[in-house]
Amino acid sequence: MTPLTELAQNAAVGRRTAVAAAGGALLVSTFGGAMAAQAAPLETGPAKMNSVDLNALTSQARESLSNAPVVTVAPDAELSVEKSAVSVVSAADNEDYQAELAAKEAEEAAEAAAAEAAEAAAAAATTVSTASSVDVPASAIGNSVISIASRYIGVPYVSGGGSPSGFDCSGFTSYVYGQLGIALPHSSSAQSGYGTQVPASEAQPGDLMWTPGHVSIYAGGNTMIDASKPGTVVDFRTIWQSNPTFIRLG
Repeated sequence: MTPLTELAQNAAVGRRTAVAAAGGALLVSTFGGAMAAQAAPLETGPAKMNSVDLNALTSQARESLSNAPVVTVAPDAELSVEKSAVSVVSAADNEDYQAELAAKEAEEAAEAAAAEAAEAAAAAATTVSTASSVDVPASAIGNSVISIASRYIGVPYVSGGGSPSGFDCSGFTSYVYGQLGIALPHSSSAQSGYGTQVPASEAQPGDLMWTPGHVSIYAGGNTMIDASKPGTVVDFRTIWQSNPTFIRLG
């Protein structure tokens, strides 16, 4: 055996040693024929995972589960739910709802009545203001006969007429007094025989005022209301008769 043969054998042994050590997670360094070696742990791959204590982790998980709060329910436990009765009342039987409806209807009726009254008052004011240029004396205001007669201002004169579609003189007076329960014939001459004659100085609004061939209603002062002649309408007028007869009826 020569010195070179020994050196080759030592090198071969060194390589085998390095391979075997690598399989055991050790790295062996050889220099020439020296056999000194250093070993260090490997920090990569599966070798690193092998360094974790799995048993320790399992113990920690078990301890956490054992310390977690546990809610238990008895097998015979009962769930109690509070129940309340629900009653249904029809609109017809609901007193509060019906009272509300009645109040609303009463309010609507009051509003309608107020509107109608305002409309009637406006119409009456318009009629009195536009029908005639003659001023109606204050004494005639509120007189029942004058009040009824003034409703027909503007109705045309119609010979033989005795209704709101048309009046002649006696038809007008007969219609007006008839609404107060005083029946008069449809004739001016016949009407002069009814009631009681009064002096002109004592005449009052609402008295019948007669002259031959014509009859009207005295409106106080120097005014009257009548259905005068063809081509005219019922209206307040200045008295044109020279010496009328005043007749009080009722």
